[in-house]
This record gives sequence, C-alpha cells and structure tokens, in this order.
Amino acid sequence: MPQATIDQWVQHLRQGAIGSFPTDTVPALAAYPDFADQIYTIKSRSAEKPLILMAGDSQDLWPYLALDQNNSSHWQIMMDAFFPGALTLVLPKRDQILVKLNPAQTRTIGVRVPNHHSAQAILRQTGPLATTSVNRSGEPALLNMIDIRSQFPNIYTLSDLALKELGIVEPAISTITPPLPSTVIEWIGTGWTILRQGAIVFSDAEKHTYRIKN
Repeated sequence: MPQATIDQWVQHLRQGAIGSFPTDTVPALAAYPDFADQIYTIKSRSAEKPLILMAGDSQDLWPYLALDQNNSSHWQIMMDAFFPGALTLVLPKRDQILVKLNPAQTRTIGVRVPNHHSAQAILRQTGPLATTSVNRSGEPALLNMIDIRSQFPNIYTLSDLALKELGIVEPAISTITPPLPSTVIEWIGTGWTILRQGAIVFSDAEKHTYRIKN
C-alpha cells in the first residue's frame, strides 16, 4: 500500500496519482483537477455528482470563478463568515475550466476551505485539489487510515509518521463517530439555495442565520 511522506504525497499527486488526506469533516479523496476523472472511476461515481475544489486559502479559489461585480460581494460575505469551515459554496466558474470536476453541469463549481490546520498546510503546498469523500459510490464514507488503505490500496495516503508530524492522531476505530459532511449552498443570482444541510445549518428564511451542530 503506497504510504508516503508529505513531500512524496504531493509529488505523486502532481504526477497524476490519487491520494487521501484528513480534513475537518471526513477524510478527502483528492487529485489535481486535470486528473479528477480518475476519482469518478475509482469510486464508480456518477457524472451527475460533482466534486469539490478545496483550497488552503479562499484567495486561491477566486481565479477559478466567473467574477461579477453585482454578485461577487455576496460570495465574499459568505467566505468571510464561514471560510475556513464546513461550508461548500456552489458558484459560477470561469469559462470551461475544471470541466472534470462537474462533467454534467459545467457552469458551476463547488469550493471550500477546510477548518483543519494540517489540511490547509497540505493544500497550500499543492494548490487547489479536486476532492470528495473516500468511499465507493453509495457506501458510507471511510473515516480512518486503516479502512482507507484496506479498501483503496492503490491510492496514496500519508504515512503514520507523516500524520504524526502534522499533529494528527488517529482515533481508535471503536470510538469514531461519523462526522457531518459540509453544508452545500448554491448562488442562484438573487440569493442562496440549500442543496445539502450538513455541519452548518441555515434556516430556509434567512441563509445568514445559522448554528453549528454539536
């Protein structure tokens, strides 16, 4: 099973490999955007289900978005309020870039910055990555390195030493409580619509009213 140091992990992904790393929600399955189609293959994932572009800092996401003077300020408000955090914003993207992240709907892209120091450090080194949960399509997300390495032996994971260097301690499998996924909201030109309620809960009446689930 390909376990790697942080530098090795980054290099393998740059060469087109798929890897996994911890985040503030479930562990991520990740690839550089040009190789995102491999994620669909390894997960047997429908092209109707887009991937998320994850970055270490929100400013790294703006070059991929179709900026609009009337709308961009609303996006910035949400980024300022919730990034880093368990919120994915679905926004209009530039031209036809990143098509492999959303094959069935090339107009938009989901973007997120995780509230996880080590994930941010990795993403600042790699740049934005195409991400999703680590699982076969339709099955529960895998939550620990043992299961990930067992079920996906050909993807690159960080070695136990690399995880320790990042300050990540794997919990005992018996004590793992499945974390909530990120909440997903989409900008529809006049406001936000909720696509998936997750760790951050918005009211239907006012999308800026929220609470964090315990």
